[in-house]
Amino acid sequence: MTEKTKPEQHAGADWAQQVWLWPLQATKLAFDSYAQWFADPKPAPSRAPEQAPLAWTTPNTVTLQLPSMRLRQFLQGKAEQQPVLVCAPYALHSALVADFAPGHSLVEALHKGGIDRVYVSDWCSATADMRQMSIDNYLAELNVAIDEIGAPVDLVGLCQGGWLSLVYAARFPGKVRRLVLAGAPVDISTPSELSKMVAALPHQAFEQMVQQGDGLVSGEHMLKLWNIPFSQHDVEAVLQKNLGDGSDEAQMLLDRFERWDRATLDLPGTYYLEVAEQVFRQNLIAKGRFVALGRRIDLTEVRVPVFLLAGADDIVVPRDQAFATVPLLGTRSAWLERACEPCGHLSLFMGRKVLSHSWRRIARWLQADISDVAGAKIRA
Repeated sequence: MTEKTKPEQHAGADWAQQVWLWPLQATKLAFDSYAQWFADPKPAPSRAPEQAPLAWTTPNTVTLQLPSMRLRQFLQGKAEQQPVLVCAPYALHSALVADFAPGHSLVEALHKGGIDRVYVSDWCSATADMRQMSIDNYLAELNVAIDEIGAPVDLVGLCQGGWLSLVYAARFPGKVRRLVLAGAPVDISTPSELSKMVAALPHQAFEQMVQQGDGLVSGEHMLKLWNIPFSQHDVEAVLQKNLGDGSDEAQMLLDRFERWDRATLDLPGTYYLEVAEQVFRQNLIAKGRFVALGRRIDLTEVRVPVFLLAGADDIVVPRDQAFATVPLLGTRSAWLERACEPCGHLSLFMGRKVLSHSWRRIARWLQADISDVAGAKIRA
């Protein structure tokens, strides 16, 4: 089992990172004790059905509605700059991870860093008619969104949105100007809790989870299987902020995090099985054998400037795994940048310190002339 099963390691950053292992951890729990769980299921945590969906922090408009996503546009000023598209992870939690709250918003950090034109892929919860949607479907709709924005874009991939962004950049090299990979799993041969969990499960365990959901991987089902509450300390670890002062802001952040954590998304069964098998079990992207929209993906064809961000305490995508992507790329060394923050996984996208430090640096890097990017690297 994972570190999650050790009581002394339950609190804090470990829990905060384990929520991103839900699709696989819940599969393992279901496979290990499938009959017992369904004979006596755990009650789901109480929900408040009358509550409206959480509002986004930064004003935005939905400029495109596709089956897989709502393309959200966040503008400030004249917004005549190079567009930045944040490809959010599609792994049971909403894309609000990129715009969680004031002081904990990646969109806000990019705006403060001088980037006026930001977009976010707000992935939709899968419905019954989406159960057959595959990785190719998501890549195709990401391509439609980028055409809508106007290529080339600067593409920022978060967690599993990172491998999707990298595959996209290799499949459509002329449509991506610069690429940021934050906590992105690509080369699974470098171990992590995520990759070890996948390797330990037989393929039928994943198929069983999809069959139980009638072709979908149910977020609510995952929540029932998990059914472990977070603490104030957990949220403080993620947000990198002390919430013990009893202030209205502290209570707002705690309440908001609880609602975000419980508002899970459903995943298409086909997509889920492909990700588990091709990306995590067979490591096809890193091996150069992944096929996207009819073409084999060769990561050496990615020659654009790339910035990689990792967390030193990340158990979902450890630092070594995040940086193992570098030798797979065709990007020249002068155009490669790396940063490692002393944090866990979720803090890479929501942590106050990370957003004011590395993401400000990334914002400057995205706006720098290519000669400045290379020159700064050479001088360093």
